[in-house]
Amino acid sequence: MSRAASATKSGPMAAQPASTNKTRIHVIYYSMYGHIATMAKSVVKGVQAAGAEVRLIQIPETLSQDVLTKMHAPEKDKSVPTITFGEAGENTVEFQDALTNCDGILLGFPTRFGGMPAQVKALWDATGGLWMKGTLVGKPISVFFSTGTQGGGQETTTLTSLTNFIHHGMVIVPIGYSCPLQTNMSEIHGGSGYGAGTFAGPDGSRQPTQLELQIAEHQGTYFTQVATALKIGRAAMPPKDANPPDPKQDAEQPKTERPPSAKT
Repeated sequence: MSRAASATKSGPMAAQPASTNKTRIHVIYYSMYGHIATMAKSVVKGVQAAGAEVRLIQIPETLSQDVLTKMHAPEKDKSVPTITFGEAGENTVEFQDALTNCDGILLGFPTRFGGMPAQVKALWDATGGLWMKGTLVGKPISVFFSTGTQGGGQETTTLTSLTNFIHHGMVIVPIGYSCPLQTNMSEIHGGSGYGAGTFAGPDGSRQPTQLELQIAEHQGTYFTQVATALKIGRAAMPPKDANPPDPKQDAEQPKTERPPSAKT
C-alpha cells in the first residue's frame, strides 16, 4: 500500500464512526524560563471552556543541567508529563502518543533567532515514521509563542514552523482576528493573527500580562471549536471503502425507449 493510500485509510482524514466521545486536545509546549508554560495553562483553560478533554505535555530539554544553571533557567514543572523518545514510564508520554492520540494539537514555544528552538525541532525531526504513514494528515494544529522583544520574531517564529506541519498535511488553524482583544492598543502586548504571544523582555523578567493570557485562553477555545467541527464532520462522512457507482456498468444497462408523446 502506498503512503498516500495508507494516509486516507488510517489517518485523521479517514471517515470515523459516529462517537459521543469528547474532543481530545493536547497542549504541547517547550518553556525554558516559564513564559510559555504560563501561556499554556491559559490555553488549557480555553480548551476546557469549549468542553473538550485536554492534556498538558512538555517537550524535553536537550541542554545539560550545567548549561541550564549557567543560564539561570528555573526547574521544569515536574507535575507536567514530559515527552520521551523511548518507552514511556512514570510521568512521561511516548512522543508518537503525544502527537497522534488526540483530535488536535496546540503547540507553544519561544523563539530562537526567529524560528523554533532546537528542543522543539528535535521533536519534529523524529516524526519521519509518522510522515511515512500519513498519520498526521488532516490533524489540526495551532501555535502560540514568546519572544524577547516586540521585533523579536512574533510572526517569523510561526511562519518558519509551518513547513513542518505542511509536510505532514496538517490543518493549520490561526486565530486570525477572532478575538477583539487583539486590537487593543491601550497597552503593549504580544500575539497576532498567527496566534497568542507574549514578550519576555531582554532579560526574561517580563511575565505574560492578563491581556496576553486572555488571548491565549481564547485561542484554546477557538481552536477546540474548529477541531470539534472537523471531528463531527469526519464522523458523518461515508466510509472510504464504500463502493461508488460504476459509470461503466451504468452505461451497459439497456436503455428503455420513451413512449411516443400523445398527439393532440
